Amino acid sequence: MPSALDTPQGAAELAESLLPPLGNRWLHTQAVAARAHEASAAVSEGDRDLLVAAAWLHDIGYAPELRDTGFHPLDGARHLESLGAPARLVRLVAHHSGAVYEAEQRGLSAELAVYEREDSPVLDALIFADMTTGPAGQSFDFDTRIDEILVRYEPGSEVHNAISKARPYLQGAVERTRDRMAHQPM
Repeated sequence: MPSALDTPQGAAELAESLLPPLGNRWLHTQAVAARAHEASAAVSEGDRDLLVAAAWLHDIGYAPELRDTGFHPLDGARHLESLGAPARLVRLVAHHSGAVYEAEQRGLSAELAVYEREDSPVLDALIFADMTTGPAGQSFDFDTRIDEILVRYEPGSEVHNAISKARPYLQGAVERTRDRMAHQPM
């Protein structure tokens, strides 16, 4: 019997069943999960496993067999929902890393709005983990990561436009997480 999806072990098992064929995406996911574990001091003790689970699952929507809309946060959230995953985990995956900005670019705002975004230390820490990890698992500072995305995606593309608009929001989440990490006992 697989572990619960909102535990790091259960989430890692699901991610490992979908993402290894995607090469760098799998490397990125593993590193984001490790980074989320490092950032777990920024969230309450009761939310730490959820944070790491969300990190493991944040990019499952890239798996070809889950592709529906082509918008990975939404496709991943829908798959998790179909598996009966806890609603909070589904919402974190749906809204990771400023997804609302890309949903707007893709004309999918209404579909994403089905999943309420929580503005919380957990979402901030998930954004921190994703926005400080490069596409092949490299450890990046925030500006390097954003610049890497802007170079990888052509100007005028949905992702390029969304990241450009989301930058202040994402930077705020990263800064809040760093501040929480600095002020929490380990």
